[in-house]
Formats: sequence, structure tokens, C-alpha cells
Amino acid sequence: MIGAGAGLSTAAGLTYSGERFEKYFSDFSARYGFRDMYSGGFYPYPSPEEYWAYWSRYIFINRYLDAPKPVYETLLALVRNKDYFVITTNVDHCFQKAGIDKKRLFYTQGDFGLFQCSRPCCQETFDNEDSIRQMKERQRDMRIPSKLLPVCPHCGRPMTMNLRADDKFVEDEGWHRAAERYEDFLHARQGRRTLFLELGVGYNTPAIIKYPFWRMTAEDPKAVYACINYGEAVCPEEIANRSIAINADIGEVVRILYAESGDIL
Repeated sequence: MIGAGAGLSTAAGLTYSGERFEKYFSDFSARYGFRDMYSGGFYPYPSPEEYWAYWSRYIFINRYLDAPKPVYETLLALVRNKDYFVITTNVDHCFQKAGIDKKRLFYTQGDFGLFQCSRPCCQETFDNEDSIRQMKERQRDMRIPSKLLPVCPHCGRPMTMNLRADDKFVEDEGWHRAAERYEDFLHARQGRRTLFLELGVGYNTPAIIKYPFWRMTAEDPKAVYACINYGEAVCPEEIANRSIAINADIGEVVRILYAESGDIL
């Protein structure tokens, strides 16, 4: 059972500040004064055309471009012959791009590749790749053409990203099917040897992955908890005798594990 947080994507090179930020957003930084992508996502842009100029660029590089390092591919190579399932709070689609079977994945917090109605008027999501690519290609002076502003095909209201930020987050049919598969996997594994492998999960939303992994390990004497997280590899005292905490770069650890398994990536 793999639980993945933002630290896994950071290890894969999806950094939100520094050189990568300057490469793609130096113009926004110069005009608006923020110094990282995360801050730019909260900036109160004066128009929707500027808002979507920023966000289309943001989504394009963090959802539709491949991650700079093959960390996800290496991880999946490690478990490809195992009975595994992934729950993740990441919204960058890296697991899917690496080749994971989508029936083994539950992306709880949404997907950068989906739009939803901002109201919302329906529990439906919409693929946004064509729209995002057009916004990214046709923007000028940090603005997109007004005719490219995304609107709900049902009610005409503005669209927004399918990201969990408040009670307007749309849990569509695909989300609910993935949630059911996650619960089914956990139920089927009860009483069997199970590794709860936590990768790069912090304390922004610990109730989704971290705390449940601790609880399920404590409840099942055949379970083992492992955490790989640079600077935050900890476990409760109650499960310390069945826990592995590795305070190191996730990418380097999975590369070594894969090499030790008999293959070199």
C-alpha cells in the first residue's frame, strides 16, 4: 500500500521555486513580485485573462510535461510484480504518466488535468488538455484571449480546477470508483502481510495518508510501516518495532532499492 505526498514529486524534480520557477515565470515574478509558483497560485490577479495565463502555464509544466527525474518510473518498476495500490494527494498525474494501472490509483485531492464548474452545478469533471495548451500557446503579455476563458458547458459559469480547496470540490464518478477500489484493496489485505509505504507525506493533510497508515499498522500485527521522507521520517512509538523510517532523498532510496533488486535503471 503506497501513500504518496508532495515530497515524492519534489524528489522527481517538480520543484516550485528557484531555477525552475525562474525558467517559466520570470515575467510574472518581475511584474507581481512573488518568488515561487505556490505564491503565484494565490495572487489576486486583476483579470481572469491574467489568472488563466498564469494557471495554464502552471498546469502545463506540472501536469503535461514529464517530471525531470524518473523517480515515479523507478518506484513502479519496484512494485510491478506486487499486489499494490496507490493513494496520493498529488494532483500532477505523475503516476499515470509513469504507466500505473489507473485501477490501482486513488487521487484524493483532484487532478490538474480536469476542470469543474466553479459553482458547481453538477458532479462532473472535464478534460482540460486542449484548453490548457491553447491558453499556454496563445497568451501574450501574461494574458490569454478572452474567448479562451473556460466556462461550464451546462450553466455557463466560469470553470475552475478540480482541486480540493473547499466544499465545492467535485467528486465525480471516477473519483468514487477509485475510492471504492481503495477500500476494497484494504479489506482484502486484512490479516495478510502488508507494507504501508509512505513517501513524501507532510503534515498539511495527514488525515488522508499518514494517520490512517499508522492506525492500520497498529491494528494489524502482520503489517509493517515504512516512511521515506527527507527531514520528516518519523513513526509513533506504538508501532516502532514494525516501522522503518528513512530520512533521505526518496529518489536516491528507490534507485538503490531497484538496483539491489537485480536491475539497473
